[in-house]
Amino acid sequence: MDAFNLLKTDHQKVAELFDQLESSNGKAKLRVFEQIKTELELHTHIEETIFYPALEKPKQTHELVLEAYEEHDVVKQLLEELSTAKSADEEWEAQAKVLRENVEHHVEEEENELFKKTRAALSEEEIETLGEQMENEKKRMQGTRGSKSSAKKSGGAKKSASKTKSASTAAKRARTSKKGPSKSGSKSSASKRSRSSKKSASKKR
Repeated sequence: MDAFNLLKTDHQKVAELFDQLESSNGKAKLRVFEQIKTELELHTHIEETIFYPALEKPKQTHELVLEAYEEHDVVKQLLEELSTAKSADEEWEAQAKVLRENVEHHVEEEENELFKKTRAALSEEEIETLGEQMENEKKRMQGTRGSKSSAKKSGGAKKSASKTKSASTAAKRARTSKKGPSKSGSKSSASKRSRSSKKSASKKR
């Protein structure tokens, strides 16, 4: 896969997620947003670490790449602000629309201007190599995120098991504590009965 096809596939996926975002409500809207955030973070990462650096030197693409970096910064800021929300209120939805507008503007400039000038600046082989490098880096990042997610789930399961053990131990202690006084009380009653029996026998004598 060449660099352009890879990036265009990412663009299309994010566009579809934005459509889902608009048709979703409540918590579902926030879940779709998290998907958008993940996709955009991966996309900007492979562009900024592999694609853009290769286009900084050529005169045809230099200015467009600098502008693209700036547009990425705006998108990152919006993602950060939106991700702190606990509910999708009207203000959040308005900001989400601003995010979509910024992403769509960036995609339009990239596909209609930057890609064309990149074809003039780089060879087909270089473009193919960039695509392979970005694809491999994206897979690596997805694998890293998956590992972190599994580690969090595993940690949560361990904490839950620990709490269950603690609760079980506490319950055992509580049962033991209840049994203790009962035995003591039983011994005390037996002792009283024994003393009473001895007194009775003494009187008969």
